[in-house]
Amino acid sequence: MPIETRRPEEQYSTWTGLIYIFNLIVGTGALTLPAVFDKAGWALGLSVICILAFISFMTVTFVIETMASANAIVQWKRLQQMKRALQANEPQDADEDTAPQDEDTPLVSPAWEKFPSPPHRYYIIHEKIEMGQMASLFFNRVGRTLFFLCFVIYLYGDLSIYSAAVAKSLADVSCTYQPANFSCNSTLNDSTLCWEDSDLTRHDAYHVFLGAFILLLGPFVFFNVQKTKYLQILTTVMRWLAFTIMITYAARKLIVDGPKGHPPPADVAGIPGLFGACVYSFMCHHSLPALVSPIADKSKLTRSLVLDYFLIAAFYLLLALTGAFAFQHLDDLYTLDFGPRSSGDCSTDDVGLIMKLVEYFLALFPVFTLSTSFPIIAITLRNNLKSLFLTEGRHYRWCIRKLFFPLLAIVPPVLIAMATEDLKILVGITGSYAGTGIQYLIPACLVVCARKKTLEIIGMGVKNEFASPFYSKGWVIFVVLWAITCIVLVSVNFAMTWAKHAR
Repeated sequence: MPIETRRPEEQYSTWTGLIYIFNLIVGTGALTLPAVFDKAGWALGLSVICILAFISFMTVTFVIETMASANAIVQWKRLQQMKRALQANEPQDADEDTAPQDEDTPLVSPAWEKFPSPPHRYYIIHEKIEMGQMASLFFNRVGRTLFFLCFVIYLYGDLSIYSAAVAKSLADVSCTYQPANFSCNSTLNDSTLCWEDSDLTRHDAYHVFLGAFILLLGPFVFFNVQKTKYLQILTTVMRWLAFTIMITYAARKLIVDGPKGHPPPADVAGIPGLFGACVYSFMCHHSLPALVSPIADKSKLTRSLVLDYFLIAAFYLLLALTGAFAFQHLDDLYTLDFGPRSSGDCSTDDVGLIMKLVEYFLALFPVFTLSTSFPIIAITLRNNLKSLFLTEGRHYRWCIRKLFFPLLAIVPPVLIAMATEDLKILVGITGSYAGTGIQYLIPACLVVCARKKTLEIIGMGVKNEFASPFYSKGWVIFVVLWAITCIVLVSVNFAMTWAKHAR
């Protein structure tokens, strides 16, 4: 994959870049936070969100430092090529002809000054170097394979979550039957009929809508599509409108009706779900190169990211706290608690037209936003599967390139979504395992390898202006140990929970 250099007209301000990062982070994961927050307890949930926000910010600075190091390596190689080209074209006397040329030869000469990238400007972030390219630059073969494997598993989880969330939202809005004994405190299970005069259950309807969703959007994986600017703007506007309505509605409900939910201060059993949802909710690392590279002025990037993460953490806490205390029961997908037949609230038939429209908008919000992202993620997964299994430069049959890998990208997530519609499990597993790898382990390993390689090639004389504030090796070790500890604890808790249910 070629390295992209941004033209001046493609750049944007620091504030625009931070808005893009904010919009990327605050997405689907935020819709699963209130339910897991409610189960883990308000004090424990508050602590975990703050801690994971801090560690996520730390690893974001690792990725940015690695991006600058990768740019430095690319700049150094380019300067070496230019240097050799100049030396080949310039006349040399006899002494110069016999002089050995090695890596210790000074890089800067009078003829060299006309080039725009002198050595003191190595560490800049002008070119977009993706995470996969950085892995190929700094990792060995085993490291590259593990990186792509982790990335592929995360994308599989992403597609499974998107598929289940869309199908579940459509089923919840479409199924109109409510038992005679249904009350505000009741929940509709999967075996409840979907429509009064039909034999289909809500579980059957979920599978029907899942199949329709895949048949409609699945074929895009066989082609190449790009997210347009206007689609991005529309999705952003819808997202902020939905989140603003949810927070305002829950806050108003708290003020008018008082707290209906009573989450405990802490419940250790809710940690695995909360950890997975938080990791998934703070994920932006894999898309940072595309968002940070076009920022024109990066001199205050780290300080600006501190503000961004502070606002995101505050936003998540506001969303989770209002939801946990405003509703007596919370669905896995928070938008379903605002639907026209939600179990989290007592909806009446005499509400106004505007309120009805708001209810349907919130209930269908995941359908609108996730459907626009699903083809993009599926194509990204397809391309990464090719990078993982195919050898570059080798010829492969048309059916393998055009049929096998698109199907390999789309079929497993559909099977997973068919097997379970429990978003807490899907988000918990995706965030706790693949998400931990992408958000914690990969940035920590990348920054260590990048520091080692730039020290060998460029030396200590040039300072990396984008070096992480957490430069000490102790921070890297802390992140790795934290990730391993969390994976072990989550795995033990998952095993105990499944064993308990099996009995």
